[in-house]
Amino acid sequence: MKNTLITGLLIACSALFLAACNQAQQQEASSTQAIDTSKTYHWKMVTTWPPGFPVLQQGAERFANNIKDMSNRRLDIKVYAGGELIPPLQTFDAVSQGTVEMGHGSAYYWAGKVPEAQFFSTVPFGMTARGMNAWLYDGGGLELWRETYKPFHVIPFPLGNTGVQMGGWFNKEINSLEDIKGLKMRIPGIGGKVFAKAGGNPVLLAGSELYTALERNTIDATEWIGPYHDQRLGLYRAAEHYYYPGWHEPGSVLELTVNQRAWDSLPADLQAIISNAAMAENVRMLSEMEQKNMFALQELMARPDVQLHRFPDEVLAKLKALTGETLAEEAAANPKFKHVYDAFEAFRAKNKAWSDISENAYLAIE
Repeated sequence: MKNTLITGLLIACSALFLAACNQAQQQEASSTQAIDTSKTYHWKMVTTWPPGFPVLQQGAERFANNIKDMSNRRLDIKVYAGGELIPPLQTFDAVSQGTVEMGHGSAYYWAGKVPEAQFFSTVPFGMTARGMNAWLYDGGGLELWRETYKPFHVIPFPLGNTGVQMGGWFNKEINSLEDIKGLKMRIPGIGGKVFAKAGGNPVLLAGSELYTALERNTIDATEWIGPYHDQRLGLYRAAEHYYYPGWHEPGSVLELTVNQRAWDSLPADLQAIISNAAMAENVRMLSEMEQKNMFALQELMARPDVQLHRFPDEVLAKLKALTGETLAEEAAANPKFKHVYDAFEAFRAKNKAWSDISENAYLAIE
């Protein structure tokens, strides 16, 4: 009787073990079947940048090539520069409508459609790249960004940063607020609104038009990006006074946008490849901007016809106060803008408190 009982228990245990193994095999087979590694995806990405544009367009193309390599060519993304497939400033709409699967630009380009998107790019006296990355990746900013874009069927990712930009090229010195009054300057977005409050006349121009407009005195000043791109555009030949810091764009985030339906069509491993490739390129592009800007500034400063100036403290203080007024007015008129503004400001305040006793304190050491 005892032997019979033991034998029965052994048979039952064996049956349970075999059933568990069979279930594990079925789950593994099901998981394998869920990812069809033989299927390939051919996507299009459009950008807001001119063909061959250094760092930004080249970075978008590098991102696409990295994905092709990491996916063993299962995801092949063809990149089109601004104007090659659609006009540059229609990039967001093209991704939203599913005309293309991906886009690359900067969120403040869609300010007319989504005013609050500007916080996910840059705002005057906002956070630098270090603070923006902290907010987006670990401070709830990316979740808020995706919530903002969800009605447009678009998923955003950080994909690059210009770093702190320069204040711009001027055909005269800026010694006080009086020197800004009536000044015609190419400066877009919220920075342009702040400049107008200070008495200036903001002008919207494409990058390709800046040199000619400045040289012919159609405008009195222009901001562009930083020393590297400013030098390539030849702005130093049209105006001699080069100002810093770039109060209007302290850390401009560039964005990857992905159509929601296209994203949902991908298996999990390709989604993970896109996410990690975007993060890697975000770091790479900022690093490249920093390296190229430091050498370009050195070359510009060696020119006898270029004068480097820091904006006077009085001017910066007034522009900062006017920025606060402008953002408060926008928030009062738009609940969605206020929702993002409040979250951004809460994180910015904490970031400043930490930066003041960490990086800023260290850099202040003579």
